[in-house]
Amino acid sequence: MRIAVGADHAGFLLKQEIAATLRTLGHEVVDVGTTSTDPVDYPDFAEAVAKAVSDNRADRGVMICGSGVGASVSVNKVPGIRGAVCHDTYSAHQGVEHDDMNVLVLGARIIGVELAHELVRTFLAAKFTHEERHVRRLGKIKALEKRYSKST
Repeated sequence: MRIAVGADHAGFLLKQEIAATLRTLGHEVVDVGTTSTDPVDYPDFAEAVAKAVSDNRADRGVMICGSGVGASVSVNKVPGIRGAVCHDTYSAHQGVEHDDMNVLVLGARIIGVELAHELVRTFLAAKFTHEERHVRRLGKIKALEKRYSKST
């Protein structure tokens, strides 16, 4: 699987750890930055991760910032992206299974390295169920996105 990974300065070190583990697991890593702990703005890297997924350069994405909140808000501004900050394994797999989540967002200042690895593995192993109720709800999410993207 091709995984886009990105982070701001607060998430840089955790991004490096996650990228190395993804490569060890046989995934192709599309690293969109940042490249150091020098202060940067998380929306720039959240957009880069989201665009890599929406442009089909990556199958899924992992974005890391300090809390995960700002990056989660940012990735969802790109059409076709369904991202969420997840700090527990249930949300990491359920978000994919029920909501077809394609970007996992993590808060490097909130969780530890081992939990981050577990969350990424859980997220990548999950598959959208295609159950009728989930497909119906996903259709409504896509309709909302389409309706409100016309006004901007």
